Amino acid sequence: MQETGNVSYVEVADQSQLPEGGRLLIEVDGKSIVLFNIAGNLFALEDQCTHDEGLIGEGRLEGNIIVCPRHGARFDVITGKALSLPAVVDLKTYPVKLINNMIHIGIWE
Repeated sequence: MQETGNVSYVEVADQSQLPEGGRLLIEVDGKSIVLFNIAGNLFALEDQCTHDEGLIGEGRLEGNIIVCPRHGARFDVITGKALSLPAVVDLKTYPVKLINNMIHIGIWE
């Protein structure tokens, strides 16, 4: 689920803080976000399960699928799409840019 409108990018971390297969929990403008590095590609999702508001970033990563640690809801890390019950609402995704080895997250204004 993505918002529309103007996007402002915020520098959040050095690329070295997010090795391949890793995740990084951050907060930007009061929003909890989890960053993933999957096969060298960076993705950002809201860090809150849409089913019960648990922290999705603490879940098990299976390829490009994150499994909520509380009730097992599954989400596609790339698109934010809810893939299994009990979640039926997609997660918000955030655009990610890598500029001079620094990770930037896009936040809608």
